[in-house]
Amino acid sequence: MPRTPMTQLSPADQERLRALRRMKAVALGALVFMAVVFVFAFAFQQRFDWLAYVRAAAEGGMVGALADWFAVTALFRRPLGLPIPHTAIIPSRKDEIGRSLGEFVETNFLAGDVVRTKLSSTRIAFRAGEWLREAPHAERVGAEGATIATAVLNALSDDDVRDLITDLAREHLVAPEWGPPAGAWLEKIVEAEAHHGAVDLAVDSIGRWLEANAESHPARIAIDGYLGRLADNLQNDPATRAKLENAKASLFDSPRVGALAAEAWNTAKNGLLAALADPESGLRRRAVQALQEVGERLTTDAALQTRVDTWVSDAAVFLVDRYRHDIASIITDTVERWDPAETTEKIELMVGRDLQYIRLNGTFVGALAGLVIFSIAHALIPGV
Repeated sequence: MPRTPMTQLSPADQERLRALRRMKAVALGALVFMAVVFVFAFAFQQRFDWLAYVRAAAEGGMVGALADWFAVTALFRRPLGLPIPHTAIIPSRKDEIGRSLGEFVETNFLAGDVVRTKLSSTRIAFRAGEWLREAPHAERVGAEGATIATAVLNALSDDDVRDLITDLAREHLVAPEWGPPAGAWLEKIVEAEAHHGAVDLAVDSIGRWLEANAESHPARIAIDGYLGRLADNLQNDPATRAKLENAKASLFDSPRVGALAAEAWNTAKNGLLAALADPESGLRRRAVQALQEVGERLTTDAALQTRVDTWVSDAAVFLVDRYRHDIASIITDTVERWDPAETTEKIELMVGRDLQYIRLNGTFVGALAGLVIFSIAHALIPGV
């Protein structure tokens, strides 16, 4: 019997333990019944000849019951505590059993062709789409995603993120020279006369007059000339380019960049956390809507279904082929860590009830065999 206290077992294991005890009681009851019948028949067979057949059946039943009791018990422990060879098989060969089980799973279940065959008949994309297009399911996925995103945001170090933003700003904003690209950009604007609208807006008080004299007014010509020279100087004049770089360096010195990065991160983080925590926020609502739309497409778009199913199958086969030994080793390593007694209890809880049927069947088969053997002997051998 398993030694684990009932209070330490899960509800499912408690039910298995009760079922195991019931079947052990039934198998033992069958043996006791055969023993009682044997004693009765043996005592009165001289008076009633037909009781010899009953005695033979009961005798065979007892032999079958005892033999199967020994066989079943020997799997888990030593019968009657005796050091009989090849008994207590599970606790004594626990590690070997774990390795064999891991190899069996790796060879027969974690094979690429097995996984691909199974997945190809599953219609993963269609089933996922049917499930995902339902609003409660999409909301559940969205909520789980929000929980994960919140955990990730809270786990991030504010200082690390600030330093990362600072480094990115320096790499992509501060370090590159602004003059040539700014000059080229400005040159294209001047050539296309796209700056006229901005100039008109800046000098709105005289805008109408400038618009009426767009081609000839000296102010317009002066502005166009200044912008043209500025574009050229930004690309070719070292002094102008140096001034721009100095102004950029002053603007983006370390304290200011760090403060800007910290402020940007805190603002973005707080906004995201607030949106993720509110099921009715625009972010959460749009995420749920997008998930439902994806689910709808997965159920109606055959081409998309094929692509998704193929991708899932390829990914699963790749993972199985690459990591199947590591996956199977989980079984081996877990069994090796188990205590022999714990291993015995776990396995007996899972299969012990069914093994008790072997004892019960052995009792009835033994009884039938004893009856048949005695009947044949009685018929063929005179005086028996």
